[in-house]
Amino acid sequence: MTSESAPLRAGRREWWGLAVLALPTSMLAMDMTVLHLAAPTISEDLSPSGSELLWILDVYGFLISGFLISMGTLGDRVGRRRLLLIGATAFSAASVFAAYAQSAEMLILARALLGVAGATLMPSTLALIATMFTVPAQRTFAVAVWMTAFISGEALGPLVGGALLEFFWWGSVFLIAVPVMLLLLVVGPKLLPEHRATRPTGRFDFVSAALSLLAVLPLVYAVKLLSESGAGPAPLGFALVGLAVGAAFVRRQHRLDEPLVDLGLFRVPAFSAALSTQTLANCGLAGTQLLLMQYLQSVHGLAPLQAGLWTLPAVVIGIGGTLLAPRVVARVRPATVVSVCLVLAAAGAALIVPAGPQSGLAWAVGGFTLLYVGTTPILALTTDLIVGSAPPERAGAASALSESGAELGLSLGMALLGSLGLAVYRQQLADHAPAGVDDAALSDAQHTIGGAVSAAEDLPEPARSGLVDAARAAFTDGLATAAGVTAVLLLATAALAALMLRGVSLVDHGGDGPGSPESKPGPEPDLDPERESKSAAARTD
Repeated sequence: MTSESAPLRAGRREWWGLAVLALPTSMLAMDMTVLHLAAPTISEDLSPSGSELLWILDVYGFLISGFLISMGTLGDRVGRRRLLLIGATAFSAASVFAAYAQSAEMLILARALLGVAGATLMPSTLALIATMFTVPAQRTFAVAVWMTAFISGEALGPLVGGALLEFFWWGSVFLIAVPVMLLLLVVGPKLLPEHRATRPTGRFDFVSAALSLLAVLPLVYAVKLLSESGAGPAPLGFALVGLAVGAAFVRRQHRLDEPLVDLGLFRVPAFSAALSTQTLANCGLAGTQLLLMQYLQSVHGLAPLQAGLWTLPAVVIGIGGTLLAPRVVARVRPATVVSVCLVLAAAGAALIVPAGPQSGLAWAVGGFTLLYVGTTPILALTTDLIVGSAPPERAGAASALSESGAELGLSLGMALLGSLGLAVYRQQLADHAPAGVDDAALSDAQHTIGGAVSAAEDLPEPARSGLVDAARAAFTDGLATAAGVTAVLLLATAALAALMLRGVSLVDHGGDGPGSPESKPGPEPDLDPERESKSAAARTD
């Protein structure tokens, strides 16, 4: 590769810009989990119905999922930095609105606005990283930092929320995002480059945007219903509606000269392989994590904050692995790194299987740590492959598809593996319910393990303790079954990654667009943020 065609190296301005982009990424992830501990306080203050409380918790993620594709493509057209700053302004305003909401309806609306604003921020941050870091190894490291910020935000959400609720009212959990977004608004124009599609584009297709929203939302809602009540006509109906609208969306993209989603991206092997691997890995991790958190609290009696602290070692080691992965992938093919990490994650899931209701804490936490450490580097590497395999002018759309795949994997994991664990729990509890438990109490106990504890309070001894012990044993069996399925899923994904990512290396377009030959690794680029690059002036808006 000649010096004229070599990608420009990132300098001090780009690395400081990455630090700025990491801040809103952490806040977005934190907002997904920060309400887990605030829900009881919100219930006392605003008195929402059960359905309203679920919408308060879920509508944020729903609307992020629904608007990601549209906002990613919009950023490619109007400018990624511009859309990022608009989103930061909207996120700040919606956060203040949520903090001082006076009713459940107001809080639901505020959370919905936060979701729309969050959808502008997530693909914009990732697409700007692809613009700022064009050297493949530097981009891989930058994406790893971005993923680390996201992981840290998710992990810190319950911990920060618990700390704030000790001293302040529930609205304080929303206000922590405001100073971060204000900092982004001040320093973003100075450190972040503007970038938009250079080729002529037509008008933004609002019909396609509406179709993408109407396809994603019913699918996400179907998965939510499946996780709550199992298979039935309602989840199937919503899923069919989403699939039908999705088919109409795909047909429209094929007919448009300037589609909202460039379906040609799926013909790039690195893109389609990385997206499918990322989705499946997220599915296995999310489903097992959901059941494990319930296991720590309901089976071993840990408080939510204590359960979060037990999983903190996994997060810390996972962050280390995520930051180390770019160094490894600079020397080893992505197919090898991803498949080995998936095998390690599968081994971690398998270690959870023998965990018992009495003495299985070490097995469960140790297995989850290995599962988490094996999965998180994959998410960073596949994200980098997805964004790096797209042409620069489509980085926003590729970033949105990456986020959409991650959201789909998370939702499917929680729904499918969560439903599997619940099904085993119900069956095992029915088979091993102690004598003295009537049909009504057993029916209540089969809904959730928390319901079993409540139902047992009205029973005399020894039926009371017998039902609680049976519920704990049944839930542990459900966790073991889901963990076993996760291990098989991750092993299959490892084989898929080894096959589909074969021959794929760090992608360097050099302006060639999708389908360009893979770049040769060559000498490892310097990742030192202190080294000023000649590219800093070239990237100035």
